[in-house]
Amino acid sequence: MNILKILKKTVIDSQIYVSLMGTLFAVFFMKEQNTFRLPTILLIFITYFSGYLYTKYQYTKHFLKILVLNAVAGIVCAFLIIHNHNEVRLLKWFIIVVLGLLYNSFFLDVYIRKIPLLKVFYVGLVWALVNCWLTLPEFDIPIFLISFFFITALVLPFDIRDMNSDTVKTFPMLIGVQNTKYIAYALVFISTLLGIFHLKPLYAAAFFLSGIFTYIFIYFADNKRDDAYFSFGVETCSALPFLFLLIMEYF
Repeated sequence: MNILKILKKTVIDSQIYVSLMGTLFAVFFMKEQNTFRLPTILLIFITYFSGYLYTKYQYTKHFLKILVLNAVAGIVCAFLIIHNHNEVRLLKWFIIVVLGLLYNSFFLDVYIRKIPLLKVFYVGLVWALVNCWLTLPEFDIPIFLISFFFITALVLPFDIRDMNSDTVKTFPMLIGVQNTKYIAYALVFISTLLGIFHLKPLYAAAFFLSGIFTYIFIYFADNKRDDAYFSFGVETCSALPFLFLLIMEYF
């Protein structure tokens, strides 16, 4: 039990896990588009990691440390972009960072997370922009839609988990758990269908398998389940396309 608690604190609560999952989701599309580069992967991970740390700990006693860490992370990211890419990539990254700040920042009177029902779509938007815009020379609409629908679907189970503690109206509160799952199913279906028609065959197959497992995790989502089911299980779904791709490529 102590090992599980330590693992949860060091990997999940530290935001390392969600950042890694988001990065692997981006890597899947980078490989599909032949834009795979290690500096870009590092850039994406640092951006996710610093962003999620800021969101989670901005109201705690650790905020000043997080702020310093974010400042250092910003400098590192800017260096990675300038050294390996160009000014356009820097501008794209900056816009995505600003969108992240608008999601949840203490210095704003109204931020996205406070607006009923908008949160799930906004998270999907930011993750999708990383995949279809930040890592590519031009905006790729199909990849945007695939990412947007898939990630939006994955955020809904977290709303189910938090429905008894959320202070902002969410889909489970308004339409119930089962109807929320129906929305998530539909979003995964649309995303998977787009993936089949747009992605290369091997990548489409990997994404299709990921969709099946995502359906299963959504089906069993319940607000009585342990947090690990969501923070580890559901969160892992975003990395499944990459993991299935590895399995099919090398095994």
